[in-house]
Amino acid sequence: MDGVDEEYLKEIEMARRELVALITSNKDAAPLMFRLAWHDAGNYDATTGTGGPNGSIRTFQELNHKANEGLGKAVQLCGDLKAKAKLERVSFADLYQLAGVVAVEVTGGPSIDFVPGRKDLAKSPPEGRLLDGKEDISHLRETFSRMGLSDDKDIVALCGGLRTMYLGKPREDRSEGQWTKDPLKFDNSYFKELLRKDAPFSRLPMDNALVADEKFYHYVKQYSKDEDSFFKDYAVSHKKLSELGCNPDKINQPKVSNEKLNQPKPKVQDEKLNQPKPKEPDEKLNQPEVPPDGKLNRPKGPCEKIKQNKGLIGISIVSVVVTVILGFLLKRKKNQVKN
Repeated sequence: MDGVDEEYLKEIEMARRELVALITSNKDAAPLMFRLAWHDAGNYDATTGTGGPNGSIRTFQELNHKANEGLGKAVQLCGDLKAKAKLERVSFADLYQLAGVVAVEVTGGPSIDFVPGRKDLAKSPPEGRLLDGKEDISHLRETFSRMGLSDDKDIVALCGGLRTMYLGKPREDRSEGQWTKDPLKFDNSYFKELLRKDAPFSRLPMDNALVADEKFYHYVKQYSKDEDSFFKDYAVSHKKLSELGCNPDKINQPKVSNEKLNQPKPKVQDEKLNQPKPKEPDEKLNQPEVPPDGKLNRPKGPCEKIKQNKGLIGISIVSVVVTVILGFLLKRKKNQVKN
């Protein structure tokens, strides 16, 4: 499965409607669907990452595990429903967990947040991982811890739901009888009966563990008095169970398209960049124009003016001397002519 899109979500809603119709018309299917969801998810090993809600319970190998006896009918019902409703994309893993959620809700239990996105696998985990009611205090904690559920609240809430919906409906191979007055109703009656000394059902080691351990007993007592508290905690714990090892919330995060990745980053507006650059002084503008002869017409200083005046005086004296000499020579020549 490549992911969850709008079309996939439409199929999930169709599957929910079909499951509601199936379980409402035949409430005996509720414990069966609840057990199917539990057994597909409850064999998860957090250390190895194997097992969990991946639809592998539909395989011949896993259906032959002793603890899964009788679940072939549930697998068949889900397969028929999938084919009838033409749920071509919905995975069996999602369908089985959705069936467990609907079973709780239809029988009066809390609404459980369901997030699709589980992938189908065909590899079965080793046999012997599932709860069977024979666990003592330490074994009970070890079993849930292996699944990654070490919170005492999760343990007590899930055991209560398990006893109410699954173990609350006697199987043909069990002789203990039923553990609640109405095994087809999801409520907190199991915890009430558990605290009675004259409880009408035969206790299993798991039942004794829940009242013998101080931390477990705290929640047993709380849930026996407050059904709303039990429903609230159970909805959260069941969601954890149904998502062991698959993290559908992360799977469904929107993907970033390649186009967005390849788009250039927007340029940051820089005030300094947008300001006009200051004009640099132009040396050519400040330089004086050079005349064709290459001499600059610079203003004359006082020294240069004095030199210029001296030159003029010198020229005048020379002119006077030349004039006097020419006049003398001319006069001399006239005298020679007369003589």
